[in-house]
Amino acid sequence: MSFTAFVRKIYDYVINLSGNKHALAWLFVISFIESSFFPIPPDIMLIPMILATPKQAWKIASVCTVASVIGAYLGYAIGIFFFDMIAEPLLNFYGYLEKFNEFKNLYHEYGAWIVFGAGITPFPYKIITIASGAVHLNLIVFTVASVIARGLRFFVIAWLLKAYGEKMRVFIEKNLGWLSVLFLVLLIGGFALIKFL
Repeated sequence: MSFTAFVRKIYDYVINLSGNKHALAWLFVISFIESSFFPIPPDIMLIPMILATPKQAWKIASVCTVASVIGAYLGYAIGIFFFDMIAEPLLNFYGYLEKFNEFKNLYHEYGAWIVFGAGITPFPYKIITIASGAVHLNLIVFTVASVIARGLRFFVIAWLLKAYGEKMRVFIEKNLGWLSVLFLVLLIGGFALIKFL
């Protein structure tokens, strides 16, 4: 079985979990492990769960955010304590080792922005959590950037789905990549503008 087929099987399985009576617990688990090693983002459960129960949108987004940030600490710990034994083979398995080495040199100057950017975009967050631990990024900086980024990502999706329903689901799934990047560019541009005013 190819890696793509493997990921597709996991994706389909996770989609099915969103209709399970224990969906909230599964969302917590998926959000937790996605921050350190799991290849499928929690959005694929978050979206159908909010569409099915829009009155619980904020609760669902909260569970997703909390679990993701707690899971980020596992990625951070892997980077600190098990880089050679676990992180390096894991990054190699996903084909991310080269990306990790590129980011490593930028961490001390731009660590908070790197964590924040990965937290709101489709960039694999697990790379950033492991890298943050491997380069010993300040834990407070890591935590604050993770909470803001993951909270912003999941609560914006929840708000859009609560407000616009099925049409927004189709739009988000189709355009999540460029929307996240656009948002990040606008946010950084806004901070830059404030700095120079």
